[in-house]
Amino acid sequence: MILQALKEYYDRKSSFQESEGESTSLDRGDRIAPAGFEWKEIPWVIILDRDGLPLAIEDTRERRGKKLKGRKFLVPHSVLRGNDLKANLLWDGLDYALGIDTKGKGDPNRTQQQHQLFIAGIKNLLLDDDEAVNAVSLFLEREDMLSLLSGLAGWQDLMDDKAPNVTFRLAGDTSTVGERRSVFGVITNSVDETLPTVTCMVSGETDRLAKLHSKIKNVWGAQSSGGSIVSFNADAFESYGKIQGMNAPVGVAAATAYTTALNHLLREDSDQRMQVGDTSTVFWSKRPSSFEHSFGSFFHEPPKDDPDRMSGAVRDLFRSVETGVLSEQGNNEFYVLGLAPNAGRIAIRFWLHGRIDEMAEAIRQHFLDIQMIHGPKDPRFLSLFRLLVSIAAQGKADNIPSHLSESIMRAILERRQYPRALLQAALVRIRAEHEVNYPRASIVKACLNRITRTDVAYSEKEMQMSLDQSNRNAGYLLGRLFAALERVQEEASPGINATIRDRFYGAASSTPVTVFGNLMRQKNHHIAKIENPGRQVFYEKLIGQIVEGIDDFPAHLTLDDQGRFAIGYYHQRQDFYTKKADKVEEMGVQK
Repeated sequence: MILQALKEYYDRKSSFQESEGESTSLDRGDRIAPAGFEWKEIPWVIILDRDGLPLAIEDTRERRGKKLKGRKFLVPHSVLRGNDLKANLLWDGLDYALGIDTKGKGDPNRTQQQHQLFIAGIKNLLLDDDEAVNAVSLFLEREDMLSLLSGLAGWQDLMDDKAPNVTFRLAGDTSTVGERRSVFGVITNSVDETLPTVTCMVSGETDRLAKLHSKIKNVWGAQSSGGSIVSFNADAFESYGKIQGMNAPVGVAAATAYTTALNHLLREDSDQRMQVGDTSTVFWSKRPSSFEHSFGSFFHEPPKDDPDRMSGAVRDLFRSVETGVLSEQGNNEFYVLGLAPNAGRIAIRFWLHGRIDEMAEAIRQHFLDIQMIHGPKDPRFLSLFRLLVSIAAQGKADNIPSHLSESIMRAILERRQYPRALLQAALVRIRAEHEVNYPRASIVKACLNRITRTDVAYSEKEMQMSLDQSNRNAGYLLGRLFAALERVQEEASPGINATIRDRFYGAASSTPVTVFGNLMRQKNHHIAKIENPGRQVFYEKLIGQIVEGIDDFPAHLTLDDQGRFAIGYYHQRQDFYTKKADKVEEMGVQK
């Protein structure tokens, strides 16, 4: 189904371009490449006249961030190279295109052989009557080809480039030679008669067998040359004497369609991909929809030049119930595909699909579950990246547990319980760093509320986003009590370097009986040091109200109650720093 959905996406994008009457040969950016072609960064273009004389070397590179990147051109699809020598058509590196050994392998015969393969590929087009193709052939036949090029501006920059792919353009043309319609016609109509005919398992149509499928690139952590989703590169993977692609027969058209579509979705500037931990995730809908372009904004960290993008997308999602925008797209199928590297292959980490309205409601519920009271400078909505990095050691993205990405996306989009490992990871990080911050408290609340909502045997009430004085759970009350005791200590000893949280949080949240007796005795001493009698009475009353709900200090707390301890602590701390006027407003009471 994955390959079928990708092929449908390719067919949809291709037909959209054609229906709009747009010329595929001149389009750039997010246009999907037609069959037999791909978009490729070509940093250097050699300009030729009709006699094959080089006139200029065009540098197409532009600075993007810290790197110089070439402009993208539509070129004949790159060949699959193993140990064999194979030349790309009308574009390639300097060794193939110009016969220059830039890699320093010291084998002039090999370089010459590469160059001859490049020339032979152009001659095999049989397009001598095309003036641009003919100009390239004449240029490559010139004995003084390199001396002429070396006299042009930009030659030294070309030689200094580490990835100098080059192509050609006829002077006066706006497109490269590989983009000309004559070349299009030859490539799109070419059929490899040596390939066997099979029934394609993706389309169900009769087609030539694709023995090898094109590489999938831009999967995070995978080889730069790309990896394969479907491949049989060793005897152990083959059955019944069948070799390579015969083991899962896919036609050339379907193989080209699904690999082109996936590479298109995975391109660097795509708004239909996102990174979830170590999983590269792409998404698309069966029919055109605005949801496929906004889906990433729900989980992405917003860009620095548009910090409100995520908030705006989530606000629109919540308002969609009133505006009815998503209900119009409701029965449109939506697909989410997670990919991870596995040596030379690409592993399918997860595959989720459903209707857009179901997906939108699931995402809306996710944001409701993670809603938590926070400081005025904190973002209203937390991205998935910010949530995950809060539970990673040292706050580094590289330390995000890799096994969580799949189960979290499943939990969000299928409205399941969040993985227990997520709750455990959040509590471990809280104990290790003695800090219950906004993202961690949001994770713990969301995990506990999903359990409460989906497990009928669970009797605990759902956690609120701010202080809940009616919650009588022992873990929650102990968390509130711990926060109150810490606040008393801070007020009794202003500027103190380490509080009871730094020394006792772990024991207080897991084995309360071992520490709370001592903390309560210290409390009397701390309150006596507070000079303001009104504050003394306030804390005595607050602690008394909290302790009133605790029968006894338990010997230990379960994992879930340790989570409630963290929420109770966070809520009580936030309540201390919330102004009275804000509390009234938060409760929905008119001031």
